[in-house]
Amino acid sequence: MTPPVSKPRPGPMRLPDALQYRLPLAAKVSILHRASGLLMVMLLPFAIWLLDTSLSSEVSFERFSAAFTAGIGFVPAVLVKLVVLALIWSLLHHLFAGVRHVWMDVTHSVSKAQGHASAVVTMAGSVLLTALLGARLFGLY
Repeated sequence: MTPPVSKPRPGPMRLPDALQYRLPLAAKVSILHRASGLLMVMLLPFAIWLLDTSLSSEVSFERFSAAFTAGIGFVPAVLVKLVVLALIWSLLHHLFAGVRHVWMDVTHSVSKAQGHASAVVTMAGSVLLTALLGARLFGLY
């Protein structure tokens, strides 16, 4: 009897090797779900400041409104709007992806086709609503 031939173990994976993989859309949605959660946590102090400034008094609401037209200190208004747009995207994407995960858990839908279809709905919904709200934020309608 001949001894089994062992294959050599692969070496450590390097970044160029990892970039050759083509992830399915469901995996990209999952990664973006984590990224949007991290972005929401990082922007939480800004969101709390926006809420506090908009609700404290009429004077503070004027300061809140001015942040979107004149900026905040040395930060231009366009950058404030971009940060708010990033917050809007992170909230919407995280919401859509969270509902997607709950739906998969409730219906026990774990097929490849269902995962791809729900990933398409998640990406389309979050990007479409972000674009609509972003157009409103930047004064296009």
